[in-house]
Amino acid sequence: MSALSTDWIEPARDRVRVFAQYDHAFEEKADVVVVGSGPSGAVAAFELAAAGHDVILLEEGPPFTVRDFELDGNLSMTRTMREGGLRMTRGTTMPTMQAVALGGGSLVNSAICVRPPDSVFDRWATRYDLERTDRAHLDPHFDAIADFLGIAPTPEEVQGPRNLLFRDGCDQMGVSSEPISRNVKGCRGSGECFTGCRSRAKQSMDVSYVPAALRAGARVFTSVQVQEIRRSGRRVTGVSGQVVAPFTHGAAKGRSHRFRIEAKAVVLAAGCTATPVLLQHSDDLANASGQVGENLQFHPGVAIAGVFPEAVQPQFGATQGYQSLAFLDEGFKLETLWAPPPLLALRFPGLGEELQARFAELPNMAIFDAIASANRSLGRVRKRFRSLEPVLEWQLHPDDVAILRRSLHVIAQIFFAAGARKILPGVSGIPHELTNIEDAAVLDSSAVKVGNLVMGGNHVFCTTRMHGDPTRGVVDEDGRCHDLENLYIADTGIFPQCPSVNPMFTGMALARRQAIALSERL
Repeated sequence: MSALSTDWIEPARDRVRVFAQYDHAFEEKADVVVVGSGPSGAVAAFELAAAGHDVILLEEGPPFTVRDFELDGNLSMTRTMREGGLRMTRGTTMPTMQAVALGGGSLVNSAICVRPPDSVFDRWATRYDLERTDRAHLDPHFDAIADFLGIAPTPEEVQGPRNLLFRDGCDQMGVSSEPISRNVKGCRGSGECFTGCRSRAKQSMDVSYVPAALRAGARVFTSVQVQEIRRSGRRVTGVSGQVVAPFTHGAAKGRSHRFRIEAKAVVLAAGCTATPVLLQHSDDLANASGQVGENLQFHPGVAIAGVFPEAVQPQFGATQGYQSLAFLDEGFKLETLWAPPPLLALRFPGLGEELQARFAELPNMAIFDAIASANRSLGRVRKRFRSLEPVLEWQLHPDDVAILRRSLHVIAQIFFAAGARKILPGVSGIPHELTNIEDAAVLDSSAVKVGNLVMGGNHVFCTTRMHGDPTRGVVDEDGRCHDLENLYIADTGIFPQCPSVNPMFTGMALARRQAIALSERL
């Protein structure tokens, strides 16, 4: 295992710890300990530190720099993803990837920042007894984050042909589309978002909010696994756990020195799948409602590859540069997509020579995808014995299958409208290739069954949901657990329902609001 470089932390070295620096057990004290350095946790840590509070930000994964990124998609996943990128749901089988690195998912996502429409928040308010979770209250937080990260629509000069073909197909069909707004500065359109941005244009948390938190006085400890939330009566007193070696994914063989941190308040931002497991291992903490780990929802995604007569050179251009929100009311969002070829190959049919032929078509290929607001498809998160890795049980509802079928058909129409000579649906039981729009109608039919879909679900929600009624939810509108006076949750688990669009921006806006509310109570 090569040593991870740490040159990015030189200005605040005395307040940052990496694995090589732990040589004994330790104890610390702080006003607030934030567990998890992803988008929500990093925002919360910065806002609290900027308000003058003593903050410790904890991250189980290591820091990465440009020299640590691996362009090989398979190797990158084993280093940056929990369970080596092989985590799956039970019930309806679907891969789901959660990051373990400083910066969390922001290190390896596409930097997409989209505000949900008013209708999403209206639905949340009506169904979950929320009074202040709407665009009017949250837009100031969205605005502040957008200014800090430089969120802006993807410019045409870095779109590349692959993204612009989506725009052209939508135009031909009379479907609205627009450049995706992303948290980037100086993007070169290298298409490397999923393996780490080597140009450091992507404003992931490790190059934006975490350094800002350090400048504001926060301390950052990496390679530490929180294993228990400590409590006394209706108050939590801090956290404890062990140091873990990078790339061991928290397994027992990689654990070493124990640690304990006492704090006036704890903010859990470990992620929608990790936070409920941590609460369950902490004597089923914050679960008087019985809702911890329940209501698991995803954005199940499907994709189609289209092959064009001319070279598209898909490796050039923003990873995900164009989108269409035209079908949100029908339950799905459309996007462009690119990923390392070894990962794309999971969707390619055939073996041997046939598979080689697919790879030979890559220069002429584009990928369009859809993510569905599968609000009827529910599951739950359960702890494992002596492990912090979750058991994810989830079932795709028949009504949501119909939405995915419809989205596949729309994607096919966009491809042919853009001039594709054929598409590869990537659906078992459907012909490997479809060469005209008439044949593509099969995608919106009963021939597409649950077990035949190749899906992915990396947007995860609702396992510690926000609700105005303490008997039906885990946290209130400020993210404070109903059962405890000083335990907060700041990740997408507090979403009452799927947000219809990519969740990172909303998670950060809610975290900023929570941090301000917590700061006023300290």
